[in-house]
Amino acid sequence: MTKGIIFNIQRYSLHDGPGIRTTVFFKGCPLECWWCQNPESISLEADIMRQPDRCLGCGSCMDACPEEAVRVGETGPVIDRNLCSRCLKCAAACPAEALEAVGNEYSVGELVKEVLKDRLIFDNSGGGVTFSGGEPLMQPGFLEEALKAFSREAVHTVIDTSGYAPRPVLEKTAAYTDLFLYDLKLVNDLKSRKYTGISSRLAIDNLKCLIETGARVRVRMPVIPAINDYNSNIDAVAEVLVECGLSELELIPYHNYGTAKYARLDLEFRPGAIETPTAEELSYIKARFEAQGIIILSEDD
Repeated sequence: MTKGIIFNIQRYSLHDGPGIRTTVFFKGCPLECWWCQNPESISLEADIMRQPDRCLGCGSCMDACPEEAVRVGETGPVIDRNLCSRCLKCAAACPAEALEAVGNEYSVGELVKEVLKDRLIFDNSGGGVTFSGGEPLMQPGFLEEALKAFSREAVHTVIDTSGYAPRPVLEKTAAYTDLFLYDLKLVNDLKSRKYTGISSRLAIDNLKCLIETGARVRVRMPVIPAINDYNSNIDAVAEVLVECGLSELELIPYHNYGTAKYARLDLEFRPGAIETPTAEELSYIKARFEAQGIIILSEDD
């Protein structure tokens, strides 16, 4: 039985496709975007997230850890990540959830049963299930089986993807996907390698491949100040869209809601303080795209 690693199931999602949706967040991502808002999604393995303000100082986590990787410090639990084997025993033992396991195994049947609790909401709103992450295409076997299962249940399916996957994986999933939300971040290859850790070429080629298969695709560009909001990247994204026969784009302004997660995972947030783009900055970007024939969509379109 194929199983997947899921780190969150978010109900009543309003921005992950049409209608009211349930968004399933997959573990694992091939990118290491500097601005990532879900750092707990990067590894395919389960993680431990610290919540120091909840700590009771009881020491249950220390007693449970077979690697002696956990201690209770002055401000709560401390994990030696070099020693941690991710067995999750410390999180299971913590009575206050000061240590939280991130990542649980689901079979396709278990996932379908959980998501279908929201069927009435889907039917009344025109919603469905959205697979996000992380990068859901990193778990292709599980994703494909889940897509088939939801298709049999007549549930609308969306994949939120960066497009970084082998082409055969993309083509297989496209057959059971009603809509792709496709992030196009950086076109310049050197910039892409610097800020995401990977070439931009595959994402661009796979976008063209999806369009050729007749898949329904909505391209979105996250707007990251000082990283991808400069004129040459705007123009390059517009050029890619035109080459693909597309004329619409959604802009996703960066927000810093996820930065606190880095400290809880003992990770460094590399860019430092990135500001949310201002209304004036977004207006300029919108106008530059529109001057090249690209229609900027709102979240409600």
